[in-house]
Amino acid sequence: MPSYLSPGVYVEEVASGSRPIEGVGTSVAAFVGLAPTGPLNEPTLVTNWTQYTAAFGEFTDGYYLAHSVYGFFNNGGSAAYVVRVGGSPEGIAGETAAPAEVAAPAAPAALPAAEPRQLGTFAVAATGTGQNGNLSVEVSDPEGEGPAERFKLTVKDGDKPVESFDVSAKKGNRSYVVTQVKEQSRLITVTEAAPAGQLARPENQSVALPAPPPAPAAAPAPARKAPGTPAAGPAQYLGDSADRTGFGGLEAVDEVSMVAVPDLMAAYQRGTIDLESVKAVQLGLIAHCELMGDRVAIIDPPPSLNARQIRVWRQETAGYDSKYAALYYPWIKSFDPATGQARLVPPSGHVAGVWARNDSERGVHKAPANEVVRGAVDLELQITRGEQDLLNPVGINCIRAFPGRGIRIWGARTLSSDPAWRYLNVRRYFNYLEESILIGTQWVVFEPNDHQLWARIRRNISAFLVNEWRGGALFGAKPEDAYYVKCDEETNPPESVDVGRVVCEIGIAPVKPAEFVVFRLAQFSSGNGDLEE
Repeated sequence: MPSYLSPGVYVEEVASGSRPIEGVGTSVAAFVGLAPTGPLNEPTLVTNWTQYTAAFGEFTDGYYLAHSVYGFFNNGGSAAYVVRVGGSPEGIAGETAAPAEVAAPAAPAALPAAEPRQLGTFAVAATGTGQNGNLSVEVSDPEGEGPAERFKLTVKDGDKPVESFDVSAKKGNRSYVVTQVKEQSRLITVTEAAPAGQLARPENQSVALPAPPPAPAAAPAPARKAPGTPAAGPAQYLGDSADRTGFGGLEAVDEVSMVAVPDLMAAYQRGTIDLESVKAVQLGLIAHCELMGDRVAIIDPPPSLNARQIRVWRQETAGYDSKYAALYYPWIKSFDPATGQARLVPPSGHVAGVWARNDSERGVHKAPANEVVRGAVDLELQITRGEQDLLNPVGINCIRAFPGRGIRIWGARTLSSDPAWRYLNVRRYFNYLEESILIGTQWVVFEPNDHQLWARIRRNISAFLVNEWRGGALFGAKPEDAYYVKCDEETNPPESVDVGRVVCEIGIAPVKPAEFVVFRLAQFSSGNGDLEE
């Protein structure tokens, strides 16, 4: 309390006690897959297609990641994290790929190295020529604030940026420039040109790199995968949470609400992995979503399966049972700007965009179904009503083409056998509520645990839930029918208070989709309204 020592009028600012809870975002996707360029195992935020191509390159034959991200933004997505787990067109094809230890061919001893250029206390040299044969390296300040030793290194082919690295001049740092360029760049190398103790961040500058001399002709060698780009097997996708690789790299990103792995099926199509490996990766993806508790996995089915085969795969081969996963079938035909033709792609990227669009236009409580799939020109297989009668009960969400209504998502179920979590919108809405309440009530920690605190908690959560009810997210004619918030002596007995715990019980009645709409028609006699038997 302030001290009042002399007569006068005093004005004080006091807290009102009301801490409004704001709803969190539910439309941020994460894509784990293969790309020809870009940072490895580092979740990179992209908010439009241009940002994606600048970081990871254009459409490339043998990859589905670019098509999935393109479909995501085309269907209404606004933000996505992309994790490149490695691979190249050769690596993904698996053409006599050799182990990593012997994959990199040794350069002939007589081959002269490219002339290096000084870049502060480092030396940089070209290892490739690029498309225009006019490579240059530019040093600039990093985006945002950071340590003084960090800088941005951009490789340009003419005027077009082709590679970009956010690196550090500090040796031993995870983003050390020499290590990052060695692992990721296909065009340059960076070496230390000064003793390790004298290394410093280069000043903002740009240097041109001469092309390396042509290599002498040599006997043809077996196809090998490119150095630094291991084939993306199950281990690369699953990754390690300690090293922040694969799915583990997404554990530090709280904004993600949906995760897809579109390139998993590319390797299966080419025969480099089998269905058991596909299952291992998809189980790892589901486990990641269950562990985080705030995101849902979008599962792609294997290609070229008919309705009977996909049902067998779902029930016997895969056998997934999770309220944090949803499966969509079949694959869709999407226009490929790179070739000017339609090609089959996994549905997960387009589905994620539909989820984001549905959340923006209607809200996360509305089932993301009966929505048009933008960019889909055809389907791999036309699903009949009889076939969907077999697929819908086992949690396979069908994508169907309707005459005059376009190609639409025609299912909104999870892969859970629990009827309480049957519908996808219920699971995603609970994720939204849990995250919103978690973030909006952080002020409660270390407050005096008494009746006043309990009343403030009830008041704040009730104010948030009544707005959800008014928005149509909760079922009930009155607020008391739609939810309840209990935080009193019953949930907080003395023994609970003594150990520093406050318990608040919240119950809600979520709306569920009208999945089966039935109109009963009957004849009646004109004039008396009696029904004809």
